[in-house]
Amino acid sequence: MAWIFLLTAAVFEIGWPLGFKLSHLSDNRFAWIALAVLSMALSGVFLYLAQKQITISVAYAVWTGIGAMGTFLIGVIFFGDASTLSSWLGIILIVSGVILLKISQYGA
Repeated sequence: MAWIFLLTAAVFEIGWPLGFKLSHLSDNRFAWIALAVLSMALSGVFLYLAQKQITISVAYAVWTGIGAMGTFLIGVIFFGDASTLSSWLGIILIVSGVILLKISQYGA
């Protein structure tokens, strides 16, 4: 269950920068900001629940790694953010680091 909490926290971690971005593009600015704040709160709550069974180092790395990767992909796909070889390499290195950290803590 802890991993489900952690994945849920990571999805909400993607939600808050998305909410802020959409607040700049919409007339419903305050609704998107409210969604961003709610996403922050829920992200923190689910991370808290996940850390009851998952070590802080792995939980935080997975949480931020998924958040960074998801936000990057949304930016590239929907908002025309830069999609360069170096940006993709950066995301690959982040994900690889998270996987390596998890393996080193828990085994394969």
